[in-house]
Amino acid sequence: MKTNRLEAFSDGVLAIIITIMVLELKAPHSADLDALRPLLPSLLTYLLSFVYLGIYWNNHHHLLHATPRINGAIMWANLNLLFWLSLVPFFTAWLGENHSAPWPAALYGGVLLMAAVSYTILQTTIVSHLGRDSKLARSLGSDLKGRLSIAMYLAAIGFAWLHPTISDLLYIGVALIWIIPDRRAQAAFED
Repeated sequence: MKTNRLEAFSDGVLAIIITIMVLELKAPHSADLDALRPLLPSLLTYLLSFVYLGIYWNNHHHLLHATPRINGAIMWANLNLLFWLSLVPFFTAWLGENHSAPWPAALYGGVLLMAAVSYTILQTTIVSHLGRDSKLARSLGSDLKGRLSIAMYLAAIGFAWLHPTISDLLYIGVALIWIIPDRRAQAAFED
């Protein structure tokens, strides 16, 4: 099978996830700027989650563009990723409302961790399907950024119980690591 239907489906799901997430934001009842102050944690959490979803969308696009064909295992691995990403709006809203509480900070990180693990599973499934000697497999290499991200998520989940602000900073750190699109998959189809 070609990847175009899988990519179109994934794009649609991510668009819906972003739409749901923005609908969770509630406008203040007052017209002055001070009314935004209590909403700042929700707005900042929304911004971070929006950046994360954009990162996944961008890297997912490059990964699938470098994949000439897919199979059923790849489709299920992709659904696994979309499942975890679909939980981002809920945990974004919860963390935004309770920004200094351990459970929301830890579970937000748990969803980000599972999305990262799921993306790794998707990459591994695609490489397995295409072969270890495929152009994509050679370009992906050891995935240091992926492993570092998972370690930072685990640390952030642990820090949620000690100081949730450290967790928030670690989540921002992972986003900054990935803000520049992953060029490895892109390199597989540029030659």
